[in-house]
Amino acid sequence: MDRNLAQRIAFAAVAIPLVLAVVWYGGWPVVILVTVVAVLGARELYDLARRTGAAPLDGPGLAGAALVPPAVYSAVREPAGPVAAAWPYVAALWLVALLVAALRRRGPGDRPLAAIAITVFGVAYAAALPAFLVGIRHGSHETRSWAGAWLVFFPLVVTWVCDTAAMFAGRAIGGPKLAPSVSPGKTQVGSVAGVLGALLVAPVFSIFVFPTVGVVAPLVALLIIAAVLGVVGQLGDLVESLFKREAGVKDSSHLIPGHGGVLDRLDALYVVVPVTAALYQVFGVH
Repeated sequence: MDRNLAQRIAFAAVAIPLVLAVVWYGGWPVVILVTVVAVLGARELYDLARRTGAAPLDGPGLAGAALVPPAVYSAVREPAGPVAAAWPYVAALWLVALLVAALRRRGPGDRPLAAIAITVFGVAYAAALPAFLVGIRHGSHETRSWAGAWLVFFPLVVTWVCDTAAMFAGRAIGGPKLAPSVSPGKTQVGSVAGVLGALLVAPVFSIFVFPTVGVVAPLVALLIIAAVLGVVGQLGDLVESLFKREAGVKDSSHLIPGHGGVLDRLDALYVVVPVTAALYQVFGVH
């Protein structure tokens, strides 16, 4: 076993049970987890941007990323509460503060437009998208809920199986590349195998998991959701690879042993999580 694979296995052995426990418990532990992920992901994205010559405003950006998950949680828990009513105004004031910071810190030669754009995008991409996980977990379920936990883990398992099936099929069969200029290792055969692997998760959850925890989820709906996630997850992976290609790096950081950075580990999930939340609403999965 090579050193990189050993590091991956060791990290997964610790991280997966810990994340499952936090998601099962719910509430502020989940919010804190998503907030940490949001801030670390935004920081990595800003570091990639700096390699391309842009100069994001880290302070306002990281502060905005840290505020999004708690705001989403408060709005989900109290739809008629003050946070749900105030968040559009807070977001607008944050943007105004960002513009003022850019005026003070970025001259015309410092690419102020690019600085503002990447700062806003970092919050949207690294914080707002994964914050949909909070809505999935607490849209219909209280704290300490296995139903809420498995609603979160369904898209995570689908994505992991899709990635694994795509990797093994691509290595074993080879064939035409999926997107050679962005990710030379991915193949078209691997992409199809990934979607097929994602589909296999649906009956497992429909028969063995969701009925035992009281989740209402018809098999047809789960098959459709799994198929969509199998496709969009690979697109999310390619998008993050595109960012790294522009920045000229292999990994977004070296934070996680054997995995690279937060962006590397969650690349597909940035797209999968909000799409899952939308499809759960469409098909009435709860």
